[in-house]
Amino acid sequence: MKLSVLDQTVVSAGRPQDAAIRHTVELAAHCEAWGYERFWVSEHHSLPSIAGTAPEVLLAAIAMRTNRIRLGSAGIMLPHYSAFKVAEQFRVLDALAPGRIDLGLGRAPGSDGRTSQLLNPDRYASERFPQQVVELQAWVTGQTMPVGHPAHGVWAMPISSTSPSLWILGSSNYGAQLAAHLGLPYAFAYFFSDGVGVEQALEMYRSQFRPSPYLDKPEVTICVSALAADTEDEAWFQFQSRARWRMDRNRGRVGPLLSPEDAVKDVSPQEMAEMMAMRDTALVGNPTQAADKLHNLAKQLELDELVVCSWTHDPVVQLRSFELLAKSMGLADVASLPDPEAVIA
Repeated sequence: MKLSVLDQTVVSAGRPQDAAIRHTVELAAHCEAWGYERFWVSEHHSLPSIAGTAPEVLLAAIAMRTNRIRLGSAGIMLPHYSAFKVAEQFRVLDALAPGRIDLGLGRAPGSDGRTSQLLNPDRYASERFPQQVVELQAWVTGQTMPVGHPAHGVWAMPISSTSPSLWILGSSNYGAQLAAHLGLPYAFAYFFSDGVGVEQALEMYRSQFRPSPYLDKPEVTICVSALAADTEDEAWFQFQSRARWRMDRNRGRVGPLLSPEDAVKDVSPQEMAEMMAMRDTALVGNPTQAADKLHNLAKQLELDELVVCSWTHDPVVQLRSFELLAKSMGLADVASLPDPEAVIA
């Protein structure tokens, strides 16, 4: 089974935000060496938990540090922008990393309402998302708009023999239907809500898929949150950071990711019970346990690829998790690779 990575450039309490950006670049280089298929980065704005605001810039830096792994956005929040400008940006990325760029698209704001207005004052921009996707697909694959379109004769440069692969991202039936209608790959954000609605979305995508010039059969994956550590106890200990963040988010409190020790401080019995309940569906454990959970989920949903997102307060712990998953999932022989802690230090 293929395994890929979504890194959201998480901000940890007590660590500078700019360090999170540099860590994402380092993580990508390691994940390539460990045999991962793709490395995706996300887009969020004015969120104290996530430093990744400009995936197109971050991907350019990663392109210069890697040679094989596919790189992509998960995603570009297209309603914020001009489809033409996004096409230009990703054609430049494709020139830097020919044939290995994924352009994942979403229509969610990736921010609060006020920040969204600052990015694009048009309150109805998301309603034009399908049209934007169609136009972007043409520009990014080296075409122009048809005769009669205001942009006929306008080209997104640079033109080359390769082009980015568009993906539709979503956590509802809307994205699944749009991807199926346009004949594009689809990625379901499983980690948003522990997979609620995933079966229906994937069935809808597969059953309604229409072959296109870009894809002749359905191509689908899901993005999951997972964490492996050398021991089960250590994995659940590190999981406390993510559990506390989710519990706080559910109550409208969003901040940097706390350390595992601080994550269980000053919580009420009810809050602790909520955090402990998250264990029931968490893809967490020692390497064998985490790998088994991932394999079982992939088998259940008939997938041959999963995209893994892992939040930890300590970047070394995150690196170790991806290293262990690569080994336990049979991606590569990682024994001779550099010590992640030495790289971070």
